Amino acid sequence: MSLMAVLERIRSPQDLRSLTKDELVTLCAEIRAFTVEAVQRTGGHISSSLGATELTVALHRVFDSPRDKLVWDTGHQAYVHKLLTGRRERFDTLRQFGGMSGFLVRTESEHDQFGAGHAGTSISAAHGMAVARDLKGEQHHVVAVIGDGALTAGMAFEALNNVGHAKTRMIVVLNDNGMSISPNVGALSRMFDALRTSDELHRPQVSAVSRLVEAVRTARPYRELRHATEAVLDRIPAGDLAEESIRRFVTGLKAILMPNVLFEELGFTYLGPVSGHDLHAVEQVLHRARDFREGPVLVHVQTRKGHGYAPAEEDNEKWHGVSAAGASPATAPTYTKVFADAVREAMHADERVVAITAAMPSGTGLAPLFREMPGRVFDVGICEQHAVTFAAGLATQGIVPIAAIYSTFLQRGFDQVVHDVAVQQLPVVFALDRAGIVGDDGRTHQGLFDIAYLRPLPGFVLMAPKDEGELRHMVWTAVRHAAQGRGPIALRYPRGSGVGASLSEPVQELPIGICETLREGAPGGVVILAYGAVAAAALAAAEALGADGIEATVVNARFAKPLDAERILALAARTPRIVTVEEHAVAGGFGSAVSELLVDRGARAELEILGVPDEWVDHGAQKLWRHHFGLDAEGIASAVRRRWPQLVRAREVSTAGS
Repeated sequence: MSLMAVLERIRSPQDLRSLTKDELVTLCAEIRAFTVEAVQRTGGHISSSLGATELTVALHRVFDSPRDKLVWDTGHQAYVHKLLTGRRERFDTLRQFGGMSGFLVRTESEHDQFGAGHAGTSISAAHGMAVARDLKGEQHHVVAVIGDGALTAGMAFEALNNVGHAKTRMIVVLNDNGMSISPNVGALSRMFDALRTSDELHRPQVSAVSRLVEAVRTARPYRELRHATEAVLDRIPAGDLAEESIRRFVTGLKAILMPNVLFEELGFTYLGPVSGHDLHAVEQVLHRARDFREGPVLVHVQTRKGHGYAPAEEDNEKWHGVSAAGASPATAPTYTKVFADAVREAMHADERVVAITAAMPSGTGLAPLFREMPGRVFDVGICEQHAVTFAAGLATQGIVPIAAIYSTFLQRGFDQVVHDVAVQQLPVVFALDRAGIVGDDGRTHQGLFDIAYLRPLPGFVLMAPKDEGELRHMVWTAVRHAAQGRGPIALRYPRGSGVGASLSEPVQELPIGICETLREGAPGGVVILAYGAVAAAALAAAEALGADGIEATVVNARFAKPLDAERILALAARTPRIVTVEEHAVAGGFGSAVSELLVDRGARAELEILGVPDEWVDHGAQKLWRHHFGLDAEGIASAVRRRWPQLVRAREVSTAGS
C-alpha cells in the first residue's frame, strides 16, 4: 500500500463521501504529511492549511462544490481545498513561474469561486453570490470561510452588518485560531479568547438555575440563554423587583461571558464553538447550518494553526510561510531588516517618532521594536484604513508616525491617504515594503501601482533608494521631513536582500528632489534614469553597452516627486536619448513623470520607458519576471540597442574603417 493510500484516491470532493471514519482519519494525516513535504519544496503557506485540514474535509463532505459556493478568505488556508479538488499532481508547481497559484484563482478551478490575496473579502463576496442566487431563484448554499485575523478587517464587519440587516440565507464559518500571520491583537481577539476559555467552566445541568448558568458559561446562543432565563423566572414567586434584579444579573453575565452575542445582535444565528480538529463534530455543526433556512448562520470553529505538525505548532508564525528548499542564503541583509534598523535609529534620535503596522509586525521587520520601544510601536490589525487615519491623528499632535505597510496593502487605505493625510498636508511617513515585483505571492501582492496612485496627490514626496545603504538615509530624510511639518512623504523599497552596500557610514538627510549621477557618459550616447533598486541593473547595462561603444550616463533618480527637473532637462539637452527604468507599472509611474516633464518644458528628446506593461503579473521568482520584462541588465541593454540601433552601427563602421 502506498504512503498516501487514501489521498491518492481523492480526485474530486465527491470521493470523500464514501470514506469510512477510519479512512477519514487516515486521510487527514496523509494530507498533513503531503502538505508539509510538498510546500517545503516549493515554498508557501503551511501552518494555516494544516490547522484547517479537518474543517476543509468536512466542508467538502457536507456541501456540494462547485454547485454550492465555498468562498475562502485570503487563501492561506486553502491548500487542502486545492488537494481535494483535483490539483494534487500539480503541487510541485505551486507558486512557481507558470505554475499553480498559492492563492485561489477563478481560472484555475471551477471550485475556486472567488480569488483573493487580501484579507476580509470573503463575506462580502459570498453575500453577493447569495443575493444573486436568490434573484435567479436557485437553491444552492453559499459559505464564506474567514479566519479570526481577517475578521479584524473593517470590510468584514461592513459585510456582517449588511448580511444581518438583509437576513440573507448564507453561512459564515469563522476559523478561529487566534492568529493571522502574527498573533492577533485588539478587543475582538480578547473576545474570542474569552469564548475559547468558556469551555473550561463546564458543569452538569441539574436544574433550571443551573441550565441558566450553564448557558452563560458555555457561551451558547442568546436564544438558549433567554429560554433558560424564562424558566428561572417562572419559578420565582417574587415580584417585579426580584425579576428585574435577575434580569440585570443575567445581562451582566451575558456581557462578560457571551461574546457571541455580538453575532446574534448582528442578525446571525450563532452555532458553536466547536473543535475544528474533531471531524465528526465539525460535520454535525455544518449539517445544522446547512439545514437552517431562516437567515444567516455563523459557525464558530476553533482550530490550532499548524495542528498535526509539531514544528509548526511550536512556532506557527515562522511556519506561516516557508521558503523553497535549497533557496540560496542571503549574502546581504534584507531591505526590510535595514528599514527596521533605520526606524530604531530614528526612534532613538527623536522621541516623537512612532511606528505603525497593520498586522504585519514580522513582515515589516518591526517585531523586535515592540519589545524595545513599548508604547511607541502599534499593531492595529488588518485595518489599513484605520492605520492611515490613526497616523494622521498622531501627526496633528506633533507626533512623527511611520506607517509601514506593504505597497499592495496600502491600496486598501487609498481614500484615507487622500482624504485624511494628503488633503490636510499632514506629515505622515509611509514606508512601502514589497514595492515592485514580489515573486511567489503573485498578482494580488505585486507592488506595482504605488507611484501611480500617490504621484497625483499634491504635496506628496515620493522616493526610492538605489540600495539598502541609501534606504537608511531615506528613512532619516523622511523622518526629518515629517518632523519639520513639511507634509506627507513615502519611500518604496523591494522585497528581498540588498546588494551589499555599506551600512556603517553616518546617516544623513538627503536634499529633497535632487538626483545622483552614478556614471558619467559621453554626450553622444544615452542617459539611463533609474528609479530605485533597478539602479544596479542600469549600471551593469551601461558596462555592457560600453563594450558596444555606446556611452551611457546612469543617474539614480531618487525622487519620483518632485523630480530633479533642472538636472533631467540639462541631460536631455546634452544627450537627447533617455531611458527610464523602474520596477512599477509603466502607466502613471516614474517614466510617465519624466515624459510629462519633457513635454511640459518642450524638451526635444527621445524617451524609452522601461517598466511593467499593462498586464497582470503572476507568481514566480522575481529574477524570472525581471528578465521577462527586460528590467535586468541584459534587458536594459537590449532595449537601448533596439531603440537606437544606429549607435551600435556607428561603432561597427568605425571599427571596420580602422
